Amino acid sequence: MEPFLVVKDLKKYFPVRKGFWSGERAEVRAVDGVSFAIGQRETLGLVGESGCGKSTTARLILRLLEPTTGEVYFGKTAVFKANKEEMRQLRRKMQIVFQDPYSSLDPRMSVKEIVGEGLAIHRLARGKEKTERVVELLEMVGLGPEHLGRYPHEFSGGQRQRIGIARALAVGPELLIADEPVSALDVSIQAQVINLFEDLQKELGLTYLFIAHDLRVVKHISDRVAVMYLGQIVELAESDELYRNPLHPYTQALLSAIPVTDPKTKRQRIILEGDPPSPIQVPAGCRFHPRCPKRFDRCDTEAPVLREVSPGHWVSCHLY
Repeated sequence: MEPFLVVKDLKKYFPVRKGFWSGERAEVRAVDGVSFAIGQRETLGLVGESGCGKSTTARLILRLLEPTTGEVYFGKTAVFKANKEEMRQLRRKMQIVFQDPYSSLDPRMSVKEIVGEGLAIHRLARGKEKTERVVELLEMVGLGPEHLGRYPHEFSGGQRQRIGIARALAVGPELLIADEPVSALDVSIQAQVINLFEDLQKELGLTYLFIAHDLRVVKHISDRVAVMYLGQIVELAESDELYRNPLHPYTQALLSAIPVTDPKTKRQRIILEGDPPSPIQVPAGCRFHPRCPKRFDRCDTEAPVLREVSPGHWVSCHLY
């Protein structure tokens, strides 16, 4: 499959002070050498613990943040080298659905204004045509024309997220980044929203980067899954392969935490030691070694590289 979005050695370091009174400077290595590619109409799931750099990666791809180093290519366009007018065109093609449906919608704007804002900014529709397009978008996500004049506080969390999806779809994007779009929703509503994403992909031919911290959620929607830890991707494989044969100890631990629906089935839970290290003081060698149950001497000093150990299955671990 020909790459549609290519991310090369993406890094983002945030400068901070080591202490309130100290003049010493340090760096938060939020994203530290991330590379991957997504094919057209493919869904790549990006998973990992909170604070591992998933959302920062999403914002870098959309150029909502400027990178420290690295490259992002959308088709043949180098995103970080694009001028103002080129970025304006790219904004139409790349959209994001945010995590929190409560804070991502302006409470002072009606649904008609929220969904139609992108149409007005990009001069895609106006007047009656704009209203008709907003109604069409609302119906596409399971809402109706009766919701046009209502405000965000009048909706449930699941309905608000549907409004956020409609807003993202308004300008006709080709790439949709979903930044933990179901983590704030009830479990029953999560399934409805995931099904909506799948239906929209089939209907509109969308490409997804689907970000989550729950491997159970991404299993049903992703073609491939990338596992992220402390600013780096530690494993990348096709979805079925990753769930059937997880190689990295961190991936194995994440999968062991997924609840089993059959009460007769027992799964051996892998309990990781301690908390994730600070991205300000990244451990030497393998970043996961302070918590890894399979660590050995080499892990303390030598950083592993992401290598392909079988067709399409990449892992960053000295065990392979």
